[in-house]
Amino acid sequence: MHFAPDTEESLGFIVDLGNTDPGASRSGVDEIATVDALAALLARYPYTGRIDHDEEELRGVRQTRDLLRRVWSLDRDDAVIEVNRMLREAEVLPQLARHGASDWHLHGTTSDTPLPQRMRVEAALAFVDVIRNDETGRLRVCAATDCTGLLLDLSRNGSKRFCSVRCGNRMNMIAFRGRLTAEGE
Repeated sequence: MHFAPDTEESLGFIVDLGNTDPGASRSGVDEIATVDALAALLARYPYTGRIDHDEEELRGVRQTRDLLRRVWSLDRDDAVIEVNRMLREAEVLPQLARHGASDWHLHGTTSDTPLPQRMRVEAALAFVDVIRNDETGRLRVCAATDCTGLLLDLSRNGSKRFCSVRCGNRMNMIAFRGRLTAEGE
């Protein structure tokens, strides 16, 4: 499955942001607990415009993370309701923008809009593409029993089940041990 480059980038960011949640993070703690930790996450993504680097922004980003994790798991029709709400609340005015190494892509806010709101709008625009292409099934939560990590399945056959190789290997080992135990009985 292929989406527009800015959609894939936004969806990838949602996964990374969502997986900073304590239930999904590799460390088991909130990986954006501090302004510096948020800055480190943002350094990997081409966010342009206003970034305040303060506690209020951090709180807003963490609330955005919780919202996006929830929307990620909704069925298509329920996701439409939430996405429309996010766009309506932000009073989105879509416009084409080009900056840095990024070719023409959609922005839904101005560069001085607070970061948490810009994140929600960019995520909503990405969700719009996913919904329009009827590909919400590509947005998943890890199938490992002890993980709530988000995953974006862009594979051709749509068979990705785990958020990481680590989770896949762990679940395969559990299944293997279960088979050994069953054979030994």
